[in-house]
Amino acid sequence: MRFKNIIIIATTFIFGTTSFAQTKIDAKSSVIKWYSFEEAMLKNQQLPKKKIFIDVYTDWCGWCKKMDATTFSDPEIINYMNENYYAVKLNAERKDTIILDGKMLLNPNPTANRSTHQLAEMLLNNRMSYPSYAFLDEMGRSISVVPGYVEASSFEPILHYFGENQYLKVPWETFQKQFVGKVGKK
Repeated sequence: MRFKNIIIIATTFIFGTTSFAQTKIDAKSSVIKWYSFEEAMLKNQQLPKKKIFIDVYTDWCGWCKKMDATTFSDPEIINYMNENYYAVKLNAERKDTIILDGKMLLNPNPTANRSTHQLAEMLLNNRMSYPSYAFLDEMGRSISVVPGYVEASSFEPILHYFGENQYLKVPWETFQKQFVGKVGKK
Protein backbone atom coordinates (compact mmCIF):
# COMPACT_ATOMS: atom_id res chain seq x y z
CA MET A 1 0.00 0.00 0.00
CA ARG A 2 1.38 3.43 -0.93
CA PHE A 3 0.10 6.62 0.68
CA LYS A 4 0.56 9.76 -1.38
CA ASN A 5 -1.43 12.67 -2.73
CA ILE A 6 -3.39 13.29 0.42
CA ILE A 7 -6.18 15.83 0.14
CA ILE A 8 -7.75 16.79 3.42
CA ILE A 9 -11.51 17.30 3.29
CA ALA A 10 -12.13 17.57 7.00
CA THR A 11 -12.17 20.92 8.70
CA THR A 12 -10.51 19.42 11.77
CA PHE A 13 -7.04 19.48 10.19
CA ILE A 14 -5.83 23.06 10.58
CA PHE A 15 -2.13 22.75 11.49
CA GLY A 16 -3.01 23.03 15.19
CA THR A 17 -0.01 23.42 17.44
CA THR A 18 2.38 21.36 15.32
CA SER A 19 4.93 23.33 13.35
CA PHE A 20 5.67 22.08 9.86
CA ALA A 21 8.88 24.12 9.89
CA GLN A 22 10.28 21.87 12.60
CA THR A 23 12.50 19.32 10.87
CA LYS A 24 14.74 18.06 13.65
CA ILE A 25 13.51 16.59 16.90
CA ASP A 26 15.62 16.94 20.03
CA ALA A 27 17.11 13.49 20.50
CA LYS A 28 16.81 13.81 24.28
CA SER A 29 13.19 14.89 24.30
CA SER A 30 11.08 13.77 27.25
CA VAL A 31 8.09 12.92 25.04
CA ILE A 32 7.48 11.34 21.67
CA LYS A 33 6.78 13.91 18.97
CA TRP A 34 3.35 12.75 17.81
CA TYR A 35 1.92 13.83 14.47
CA SER A 36 -1.51 13.46 12.99
CA PHE A 37 -1.67 11.01 10.09
CA GLU A 38 -1.95 13.90 7.64
CA GLU A 39 1.03 15.73 9.15
CA ALA A 40 3.24 12.62 9.04
CA MET A 41 2.35 11.93 5.42
CA LEU A 42 3.14 15.53 4.51
CA LYS A 43 6.45 15.38 6.43
CA ASN A 44 7.23 12.12 4.63
CA GLN A 45 6.58 13.76 1.25
CA GLN A 46 8.81 16.71 2.18
CA LEU A 47 11.59 14.73 3.90
CA PRO A 48 11.17 11.00 3.16
CA LYS A 49 14.05 9.94 5.40
CA LYS A 50 12.04 8.29 8.15
CA LYS A 51 9.61 5.48 8.42
CA ILE A 52 6.11 6.13 9.73
CA PHE A 53 4.93 4.52 12.95
CA ILE A 54 1.17 4.64 13.58
CA ASP A 55 -0.32 3.95 17.00
CA VAL A 56 -3.93 3.00 16.25
CA TYR A 57 -5.91 3.52 19.45
CA THR A 58 -9.37 4.36 20.78
CA ASP A 59 -10.38 6.65 23.62
CA TRP A 60 -12.01 3.77 25.56
CA CYS A 61 -9.04 1.35 25.28
CA GLY A 62 -7.39 0.72 28.65
CA TRP A 63 -4.35 -1.03 27.13
CA CYS A 64 -3.84 1.98 24.85
CA LYS A 65 -3.66 4.23 27.91
CA LYS A 66 -1.27 1.83 29.62
CA MET A 67 0.95 1.87 26.51
CA ASP A 68 1.06 5.68 26.69
CA ALA A 69 1.81 5.66 30.42
CA THR A 70 4.55 3.02 30.30
CA THR A 71 6.12 2.04 26.97
CA PHE A 72 5.70 5.39 25.21
CA SER A 73 7.08 7.13 28.32
CA ASP A 74 10.33 5.17 28.40
CA PRO A 75 13.31 7.44 27.55
CA GLU A 76 14.93 4.89 25.19
CA ILE A 77 11.67 4.38 23.30
CA ILE A 78 11.12 8.15 23.11
CA ASN A 79 14.61 8.84 21.77
CA TYR A 80 14.53 6.06 19.19
CA MET A 81 11.05 6.99 17.98
CA ASN A 82 11.91 10.68 17.61
CA GLU A 83 15.11 9.92 15.71
CA ASN A 84 13.82 7.21 13.39
CA TYR A 85 10.09 7.60 12.83
CA TYR A 86 7.36 10.09 12.12
CA ALA A 87 5.18 8.86 14.98
CA VAL A 88 1.41 9.09 14.52
CA LYS A 89 -1.46 8.86 16.98
CA LEU A 90 -4.51 7.68 15.03
CA ASN A 91 -7.86 7.41 16.76
CA ALA A 92 -9.49 4.42 15.03
CA GLU A 93 -12.86 6.08 15.55
CA ARG A 94 -11.99 9.49 14.10
CA LYS A 95 -15.00 11.28 12.63
CA ASP A 96 -13.55 13.22 9.68
CA THR A 97 -13.03 12.29 6.03
CA ILE A 98 -9.83 12.23 4.02
CA ILE A 99 -8.96 11.40 0.44
CA LEU A 100 -5.94 9.17 0.12
CA ASP A 101 -4.56 8.21 -3.29
CA GLY A 102 -7.85 9.33 -4.85
CA LYS A 103 -9.98 7.22 -2.50
CA MET A 104 -12.34 8.76 0.07
CA LEU A 105 -11.87 7.28 3.55
CA LEU A 106 -14.37 8.02 6.29
CA ASN A 107 -16.11 6.79 9.37
CA PRO A 108 -19.32 5.30 7.93
CA ASN A 109 -21.32 6.05 11.08
CA PRO A 110 -19.52 8.88 12.91
CA THR A 111 -22.29 9.41 15.49
CA ALA A 112 -22.41 5.77 16.57
CA ASN A 113 -20.42 4.31 19.44
CA ARG A 114 -17.29 2.43 18.36
CA SER A 115 -17.71 3.04 14.64
CA THR A 116 -14.34 2.47 12.96
CA HIS A 117 -12.78 4.81 10.41
CA GLN A 118 -11.89 3.23 7.08
CA LEU A 119 -8.29 4.48 7.38
CA ALA A 120 -7.83 2.44 10.55
CA GLU A 121 -9.40 -0.60 8.87
CA MET A 122 -7.06 -0.22 5.91
CA LEU A 123 -3.93 0.23 8.05
CA LEU A 124 -4.78 -2.79 10.21
CA ASN A 125 -5.93 -4.98 7.32
CA ASN A 126 -9.40 -5.16 8.92
CA ARG A 127 -7.93 -6.89 11.99
CA MET A 128 -9.28 -4.44 14.53
CA SER A 129 -7.45 -4.76 17.83
CA TYR A 130 -6.42 -1.93 20.11
CA PRO A 131 -3.80 -0.86 20.49
CA SER A 132 -2.15 -1.85 17.23
CA TYR A 133 0.89 -0.38 15.52
CA ALA A 134 1.27 0.01 11.77
CA PHE A 135 4.77 0.40 10.37
CA LEU A 136 5.19 2.10 6.98
CA ASP A 137 8.44 2.46 5.06
CA GLU A 138 9.89 5.75 3.82
CA MET A 139 7.75 5.49 0.68
CA GLY A 140 4.55 5.05 2.70
CA ARG A 141 4.19 1.33 1.97
CA SER A 142 2.96 -1.00 4.67
CA ILE A 143 5.68 -3.08 6.34
CA SER A 144 3.83 -4.76 9.17
CA VAL A 145 1.20 -4.45 11.89
CA VAL A 146 1.93 -5.35 15.50
CA PRO A 147 -1.14 -5.74 17.74
CA GLY A 148 -1.52 -5.39 21.50
CA TYR A 149 0.10 -3.87 24.52
CA VAL A 150 3.89 -4.37 24.53
CA GLU A 151 6.25 -3.54 27.41
CA ALA A 152 9.14 -1.18 26.60
CA SER A 153 11.82 -3.90 26.80
CA SER A 154 9.90 -6.01 24.26
CA PHE A 155 8.92 -3.03 22.10
CA GLU A 156 12.49 -1.75 21.69
CA PRO A 157 13.64 -4.61 19.42
CA ILE A 158 10.48 -4.27 17.30
CA LEU A 159 11.25 -0.58 16.69
CA HIS A 160 14.85 -1.42 15.72
CA TYR A 161 13.83 -4.37 13.54
CA PHE A 162 11.72 -2.16 11.29
CA GLY A 163 13.62 1.10 11.83
CA GLU A 164 16.94 -0.38 10.71
CA ASN A 165 15.51 -2.46 7.83
CA GLN A 166 16.47 -5.69 9.57
CA TYR A 167 13.12 -7.13 8.46
CA LEU A 168 14.58 -7.17 4.95
CA LYS A 169 17.67 -9.11 6.04
CA VAL A 170 16.92 -11.58 8.84
CA PRO A 171 13.92 -13.39 10.29
CA TRP A 172 12.37 -11.80 13.38
CA GLU A 173 13.29 -14.75 15.61
CA THR A 174 16.97 -14.43 14.68
CA PHE A 175 17.02 -10.67 15.17
CA GLN A 176 15.19 -10.89 18.50
CA LYS A 177 17.71 -13.41 19.90
CA GLN A 178 20.68 -11.24 18.89
CA PHE A 179 19.27 -7.85 19.88
CA VAL A 180 20.85 -6.12 22.87
CA GLY A 181 18.63 -3.28 24.04
CA LYS A 182 19.06 -0.26 26.27
CA VAL A 183 15.66 -0.18 27.98
CA GLY A 184 16.07 -0.58 31.72
CA LYS A 185 19.90 -0.73 31.53
CA LYS A 186 20.68 2.60 33.22
